[in-house]
Amino acid sequence: MQIDKKILINIDENPELALTQAAELFHSGKIFIYPTDTVYGLGGNPFDKEVVKKVSVIKGRSNPKQFIWLLSDLNNLMNYVEVVSFDHFEFLQKLWPAPVTVILKLNERTKEITSQETAAIRIPDEKFCAKLLTEISRPLISTSVNKSGGKPLNDYDEIVNNFAQEVDAIFYYSNQADKLSSSIIDLTSEKPKLIREGSIKFVELLQKLS
Repeated sequence: MQIDKKILINIDENPELALTQAAELFHSGKIFIYPTDTVYGLGGNPFDKEVVKKVSVIKGRSNPKQFIWLLSDLNNLMNYVEVVSFDHFEFLQKLWPAPVTVILKLNERTKEITSQETAAIRIPDEKFCAKLLTEISRPLISTSVNKSGGKPLNDYDEIVNNFAQEVDAIFYYSNQADKLSSSIIDLTSEKPKLIREGSIKFVELLQKLS
């Protein structure tokens, strides 16, 4: 299989150039694969309906489904979500950055743009990813690199063989450790609800909330 080498970008070789390229792709409505604090993510601009549609097609989803968003920090987060309670805000301060995704209610402006009431959001603990989020200063889609129903891919060769023809770029490290998907909790009501347990156990999260 012939693959255009321009779409395979090794972050280790030139991290600043990789960062610039990723930001440019985001702002131009492109879709790319990039490392996160969990598994590799398939990403783009969640406010661009064509991007969201293309990501759904790449994933092989017959029905639209919301994607996780990554954000740079809590200040940025508050631009998109309803005001959270003091206890929940304090919990998020203790929690992030970490491989834990939290479902929150969106504010009116963001609901109008996205046509969704809530979003699953994470502030990641990964160097390249964090710098990219600061650079774009907007949410970034982060869905696992796999077809719907399949296991998330985190191996470079598998990702290239299965997805290089479907995305505009793949940003990767020379070595990538095995990682688990994020834990997901629902924080749209007073009591947190576990949706998916990942590398951080629910009991540990509850301890941070207490």
